[in-house]
Amino acid sequence: MKYWLMKSEPEECSFDDLLTMKRKTVAWFGVRNYQARNFMRDDMRPGDGVLFYHSSCAEPGIAGIAEVASPPYPDATQFDPKSPYFDAGSKRDTPRWVNVDVRAVRKTRLVPIAELRAHEKLADMVVLRKGNRLSITPVSAKHWRYVLERLIDGGG
Repeated sequence: MKYWLMKSEPEECSFDDLLTMKRKTVAWFGVRNYQARNFMRDDMRPGDGVLFYHSSCAEPGIAGIAEVASPPYPDATQFDPKSPYFDAGSKRDTPRWVNVDVRAVRKTRLVPIAELRAHEKLADMVVLRKGNRLSITPVSAKHWRYVLERLIDGGG
């Protein structure tokens, strides 16, 4: 099992939105960064843990725990000329972009990025590295356990 931090802008899909969906599952579409795409395509598997992170908002941070719910499959938005994620260079027989489904496991208190930064044991967490702007980053098992045990279940 692997662990991930996946960023979503709450205006597009918040953790609360995910909880209201029929199957509590959403396709993680629109990723247009090759490294993030490669994580989904090559490394993610159903059952992997996800820290669902709100980004580009007043208080960015972890808003819930989720899991990868499907293997990777072609992102349909790349073929839709009306979509902001349309990619004219991508072909149906050789799609350039993939997504996975993500399923809500449980809502947590918001763990702001400032709180993550305040913990020395998380200093080398990928999302906290200077200049990191990837929408999907791997999370080590030790960081996953620390965030869950100390910040989420332990309350801070």
